[in-house]
Amino acid sequence: MDYMEYSKADTSSLSSDEVHDLLSNPRRRHTLHIMKRDDGTAELSSIAEQVAAWENEKPRSEVTSQERHLVYTSIQQNHIPRLERAGVITHQRGELELTDEAEELDIYMDIVPRSSIPWGEYYLGLSAFSLALVAAVWVGIFPASVPDLAWAALIGILFAGSAAYHVYKSREMLLGDNEKPPEFRS
Repeated sequence: MDYMEYSKADTSSLSSDEVHDLLSNPRRRHTLHIMKRDDGTAELSSIAEQVAAWENEKPRSEVTSQERHLVYTSIQQNHIPRLERAGVITHQRGELELTDEAEELDIYMDIVPRSSIPWGEYYLGLSAFSLALVAAVWVGIFPASVPDLAWAALIGILFAGSAAYHVYKSREMLLGDNEKPPEFRS
């Protein structure tokens, strides 16, 4: 998996390295996902229970107290302090709240399945195809009965359709946009 960040405003005080470091741990990502999903606030106990359910692939109602406690302790002792030091959350008596710093970031994961190619390579191939098509039209390989504007429209439709699908897939990967974090969606 390749983790990337996209900032709505370039005014963030977090560097790319800091964002990548914060998101390198699944429990921190899951904590941020839950908080973004739940309007910026959550109770530590609720986060721990939900993360334990995801990690153990079971409904929240079936999470054991030991599973919940292991996650709770880890999040409380390791992950909450790191998120606080980064200025992404505040924590008081088990209540967590996202700061403005966190709300300015849209974090997503660009997941490329093994049977697929990265978007950059896809667009490079689409560009090469488009340039080859323009060259073929220019030298007259295709029948003159097809107007040049039709070829331009075809290229425009290919890029617009690809870009729309890319935006859709990228939005699916935003933290906090669905019930489950991206890596737990089927």
